[in-house]
Amino acid sequence: MELTRRRGIISVHDSQSCIPLSNQLEDGDIILLLTPGIVPEVSPLNRALNDPPSDPFEPLGKALARYHPWVHHVPYLPRNGITGTHVVHIRLAAVVIFVVSGPPRHGQPSQVALAEITRALCETRPQVILTCCELQELGPLEKSFPTILEVPGFIPSDLEAAAGVLFGSRILSPGRLDPPDTMPSPRAWPVEVWDGNRDVSEVLDLWCQCLPKTFHLGHYQFQSLLRRDGYAMHYVVREPGTSQILGFCATYTTYADSGGERLLGSLAALLVRPSHRLRGIGLSLHDHALRQLKKIRGVCRLQLGSTFPRLLYGLPIDSPCEDWFRHRGWPITPLDLVSGSEQEVCDWFLKFRDWPTTGSMLSELTFRHCMLPEFDLVLEFVDKESRKKDKLGWYDQYAKLANTMNIQDIVLGLEGGAIIAVALTYVKNTGSPAAEDLPWASAIADDVGGVTCVCVSDDVPNTANKRDAVMIRLLDSCIRLLTEQGMSKVFIDAVKGGDEGFQSMGFQKWARYRDVWRVV
Repeated sequence: MELTRRRGIISVHDSQSCIPLSNQLEDGDIILLLTPGIVPEVSPLNRALNDPPSDPFEPLGKALARYHPWVHHVPYLPRNGITGTHVVHIRLAAVVIFVVSGPPRHGQPSQVALAEITRALCETRPQVILTCCELQELGPLEKSFPTILEVPGFIPSDLEAAAGVLFGSRILSPGRLDPPDTMPSPRAWPVEVWDGNRDVSEVLDLWCQCLPKTFHLGHYQFQSLLRRDGYAMHYVVREPGTSQILGFCATYTTYADSGGERLLGSLAALLVRPSHRLRGIGLSLHDHALRQLKKIRGVCRLQLGSTFPRLLYGLPIDSPCEDWFRHRGWPITPLDLVSGSEQEVCDWFLKFRDWPTTGSMLSELTFRHCMLPEFDLVLEFVDKESRKKDKLGWYDQYAKLANTMNIQDIVLGLEGGAIIAVALTYVKNTGSPAAEDLPWASAIADDVGGVTCVCVSDDVPNTANKRDAVMIRLLDSCIRLLTEQGMSKVFIDAVKGGDEGFQSMGFQKWARYRDVWRVV
């Protein structure tokens, strides 16, 4: 067998022809990275700082995510073997990379034996064995595993080179791989204002390349979200000579409250073609967009994501770009260091058949749709309560209903004639401004209605779970209204907290985001 060494990587063979992995993967496909739970050597610097050692294979996961963002990194413990948790992850994956750090020690089971078990569980899925030791220490592997890469150890440079081979190499003949092309150094790129007439299709294609299928949109819907005269400014980086779009950045401004003077600036989307990442395109777009937002009079806060109109509320949880944005000054705290779900905001989805019967609790309260004479009172209520809860942009969503036929889309909770709770419902094709700003309900299915900007007064006491009962009755009224409009499911966006309560009512999480803001 002929071995070829390139930059510390030895390619043994690839009889299943799965390298480069980019040929095996579509957007949203998951790479499962299984690595041994070993304790790395502690560097003198870490020892001096009393820092605990990090997972030595974390650089491999991050390097793979630069080429394909949907990487699930799951350790395995040799003494515990392949567990049911691993089986679930394997069945969800499109490609499995199994790392072997060395021969068995201290009576532990062989990592190679665990790799063989994983191979059987993979069935038709490609499996790549990555060994961080000399192959002769492990015995003959070629008959058991169709694709094997050997690296000399698990220092970051070796692991990053392995990721480059898996995605950037060109197969010349069985058992031999070319090294990945040298990555051009990052540089500043000229940034242009996008052309809303000619760029929509190409930007939509870029959107679909960079995001999971869950977030794909139709052409008309995508176009209507981007074209917001006076409230949107989007930018592109083009390839010199061809004018192909290599990167795109969407930004918006929206009113923060009823005052009409404070604005929110949203960095709503930052996309770079996978083949052109790590070259400075994203940084050029990011820095240019922030400079332009900060120049706008009245912009008081910047959001990573967009409130209204909504592309993504925030950075999706576990995005491989978290470190990138953190290094650019966005206050993103690692989830394991955050108390509870402090930075998590979720979209929720419910099928009406799963909604529990609410009975007659809080019979002293009334829940119904809003009437025209009550609209100004609703605006006062939303303005007051959203300011207390720092719900920026909510007032504007309700105010847009003025002089429309959609005022009855508002559901009220009343106690003695006073408003104590409100929610805004919407369905597509009714002219609702909310439906135009929030695409995901109709993108899921035609029979999905939406509920947004749910607000319960702080004056409602929390005694005997009264606040929870008010929320349940409010949602129940929203579901009844949507049912009358032919809907059978509901989508609720941007809810912070309340996981246990929503799950107990039959809701499922549809998406999870980081809630990340910067003060200007």
